Amino acid sequence: MGRKPNDSEPTRWASWILLLIGLVSCSMVYMFVSSVFKPSAPGNDSDVESLALAESYENGEKWVNGVESGGLCCKGIENLELWGPAVKWGTDFKFTSSDECCKACKAMCTGNDGPCLCDTWVFCGNKQACGNKFGECWLKKQKDLLAPEKQEAGDKVMWTSGLVFGRGEGIIGLETEHGTLHIKLLPDCSPLSVKYILELLALRHCAGCHFYRAESRGQSWDAQGKHIKDASFGPPFAIVQGILEAQGMIFNKIPSEYCPTIRRGSVAWVGSGPEFFISLANHEEWKNSYTVFGFVLPEDLMIAEKIAQLPTKSDVWNNINVSVLENPVPLRIQRMKTSVL
Repeated sequence: MGRKPNDSEPTRWASWILLLIGLVSCSMVYMFVSSVFKPSAPGNDSDVESLALAESYENGEKWVNGVESGGLCCKGIENLELWGPAVKWGTDFKFTSSDECCKACKAMCTGNDGPCLCDTWVFCGNKQACGNKFGECWLKKQKDLLAPEKQEAGDKVMWTSGLVFGRGEGIIGLETEHGTLHIKLLPDCSPLSVKYILELLALRHCAGCHFYRAESRGQSWDAQGKHIKDASFGPPFAIVQGILEAQGMIFNKIPSEYCPTIRRGSVAWVGSGPEFFISLANHEEWKNSYTVFGFVLPEDLMIAEKIAQLPTKSDVWNNINVSVLENPVPLRIQRMKTSVL
C-alpha cells in the first residue's frame, strides 16, 4: 500500500529554498561591497607577497616557483671544517648524507622558539677519508654568524660544512645615497656565494662597488612583479645591476649554484660574478640561469625601484638595448647591528 502524500511537505521545502536563495544573495552583495570599498596602497600586495616568500623560505618551505627539483635547498661547502661549540656531538649523531645533516640543523632553527639552537653543520661523507668518522654530523653554534670560525680548509679536509641563517639572521646592508638595501643571504642555496659576500663584509669597505645599470618594469610587469599577459619580456628588463668587487681584493669566479628562480627582490650574480643584479619582477622565463644568493627585504624594494627611475642613457650590449645610469650609484656593504626581519 502506498504512503499517503503529506500536503505540508511542498510548503516546507519551498520555505527552505527561499531561505537559501536569500543567504546566497546576501553573501554576493557583501563580497561586492567589500571589494569596492576595500582600502589599498601602492605596492602593498607586492610587499605582502615578498614577505610571504621570505617567511616560507625561512620556515623550511619550498620557494614559490622555486626549486625545479621540488626539493629544498640544503647545500654546504666541501673540504671545509667550520668550528664552534657543539650542540650535537657527531660521534653519536650520524647520517648517510650531508643533506640530512643540514636538515637536522634546520630543524633546530624554526624561528618559533627563540634564537636558533644550531646555525652550523659539519658532515663527514667521504667513506674512504673519514674512516670510522664516516656519517658523523656535528651541529654547532657560532659566536658571530657573519664571521664563522674556520678550523681548516683545503683539498685534504674530509669535512663538508654549511651555515643556516634563522629568522632575522644573515642580513647585510648595501648602503647607498638613496637608502640602505637590507639583503637576506641564502647560504643553504648558495654557500660559495655567501662565503664571498662574508669575505667582502670583513674588509669593512667596498671601494669600487656600485650600481651602473637601471631598468624599470616598463609595461611588461605589474607592481607585484607579475608578467602582464602578451607583453614582451624586455627591454626594459626590470633590474638594477652593479658590481660587488672591492678594489685590492682578488676575485675568483664563483661556480654556478642553482636553487630558486628569479623573483621580485631576488639578488643574483651575472654569470660567475662579481657583477650582480636585483630583480624588480618575477622572471620565470629565465628558469635557473642565474645563481640567487639573497633577496631584498620587502620594505626596501622601493629603494631599488627609486634607483631604477634615475636618469639613464641608452647603450647596446651584445645586440641588446640596455639603460645605463648617467651617474653610477656607489654602494657600501655593511653589517647590520639589529634584527630587521
